[in-house]
Amino acid sequence: MSVVKKETIVIGHKNPDTDSICSALAYANLKNQISEDKFVAKCAGDLNSETRFVLEYFGVDTPDYVDDVSTQVRDIDINDIESVDPLISLKDAWLIMRENGSYTLPIETSDRHLAGLITNSDVAHVILDRNEHDLLAEFKTPFTNILKTLDAELITGEIENRIVERGKVIIAEDNPELMEESIQDGDIVILGNRYECQLCAIEMNAACIIICEGTKVTKTIQKLAADHGCIVMVSPYDVFTISKLINQSVPVKSFMTTAGIVQFKTDDFIEEVKNIMAKKRYRDFPVVDHKGRFVGLISRRRLLNINRKKVILVDHSDLEQAVDGIEEAEILEIVDHHRLGTITTSQPMFFRNLPWGCTATIVYQMYKEKNVKVDKANAGLMLSAILSDTLLFRSPTCTEIDKLSAEELAEIAEVDVHAYAEEMFAAGSMLNDKSAEEIFYQDYKKFSIDDTTLGVGQVNSISERVLKDIEGKILDYIKTKEKSKNVDILFFLLTDIDKCSTKVLFTGNRAKDIIEEAFNVKTEPNSAFLEGVVSRKKQFIPAVTVAMQY
Repeated sequence: MSVVKKETIVIGHKNPDTDSICSALAYANLKNQISEDKFVAKCAGDLNSETRFVLEYFGVDTPDYVDDVSTQVRDIDINDIESVDPLISLKDAWLIMRENGSYTLPIETSDRHLAGLITNSDVAHVILDRNEHDLLAEFKTPFTNILKTLDAELITGEIENRIVERGKVIIAEDNPELMEESIQDGDIVILGNRYECQLCAIEMNAACIIICEGTKVTKTIQKLAADHGCIVMVSPYDVFTISKLINQSVPVKSFMTTAGIVQFKTDDFIEEVKNIMAKKRYRDFPVVDHKGRFVGLISRRRLLNINRKKVILVDHSDLEQAVDGIEEAEILEIVDHHRLGTITTSQPMFFRNLPWGCTATIVYQMYKEKNVKVDKANAGLMLSAILSDTLLFRSPTCTEIDKLSAEELAEIAEVDVHAYAEEMFAAGSMLNDKSAEEIFYQDYKKFSIDDTTLGVGQVNSISERVLKDIEGKILDYIKTKEKSKNVDILFFLLTDIDKCSTKVLFTGNRAKDIIEEAFNVKTEPNSAFLEGVVSRKKQFIPAVTVAMQY
């Protein structure tokens, strides 16, 4: 029996840049080659133009988007009890529940959607409280159910797709004259081995006669029954037992609950599920998938056995930058090149943080350490990440190991570093057709310094004209964004890769004073020119952090 592998999500930060996406993809690939577990790269936000260009260039599919890694119903040990057909008998439903040790049985339609639920209490109620003689007809019981419930043998008659349409259940008297007064068309008659009683029931147009204790049926009775369209069954049980069992052949759909069923989807989050369960005192709750198809049952007890999502974080270690719900996930690893963030874990984990220019450089070194060959596509991904994060080696964050790694990866990817970089940056500079919000969030991060929250966006371009064209609408946008009060101060960096400079746009309390203090420059209204500043991580944020201490 094959074991389904539990997947581990490899994911970068919100508003992902090229390094965040490419490092997640490359690291997931590495982990899949050195581990028996399953690792899947995901993204926590929309991809920017530069990253989309990279993936298309190297023929790599865009990773699936995930906005929350909180524990969901799918992460619970769901009781995958098989659902049953609405026409099965109450007896069969009871036996299934007893065999499985369950209290609830799901009934589904032919297309696997949930039709209703029946509990052992429902079955017990029918067995103990419902003794009507016409119960089988009232609920259109299939004759196949009767045959199976009584462990009977079919002697004559066609019962496939035939139901009890009318009549009542009668236990035959010994005197045929008395039987003639009580039997009507369509009745079901339980009787013994007396020939004259069997004959009477058939002649009175009984729909079915049930002969007890395995009695042999004569050929004459069989022929007469066939001529009258009467079904003949022989059960091994005595009259008393048959009379007890026969109403248990009623189909479960007759007594199942269909209205007001509280059900959950596999994508529902556990916190919401707990709140609902607290208000509804049911023993079991059905679970359906995104198409409404039945999956299984969950109970309060099963909430104690939750498999938290397993996650590996790349290119960040800060809680505010991480995908929503990260506090509920089991973080297995962090691979990063930034300052230590605010994420904490309850268990030890693998943590690799190096002061290099790019997370992908770290990932590439791990390929080499594990002696795993890098294919062309993953080489292209990691090369692109390095070029993007180091601004083609112009950023002060760039190290010799970044340059060396880029050269090796370029050879594997079969690209010219400078020619490819120009093409990649040009693709990322196509901003005129994007809204201010799209530009603002394509590379945006939040930072907490003391009691102040900063929002810092950045756009890199090889075209000064492109940066000037978007400056006005970005400034208007951050002024509007400030009013939302999600952050205290907003900065947006318009970085000219060729000139190794940045124009910073800002708004918020003390923003002007902080920029002047941090970079010793004079500001214009809501903007300043920063010569030689290109790195948000190594130049801008450290300088701002120091300035905010004064």
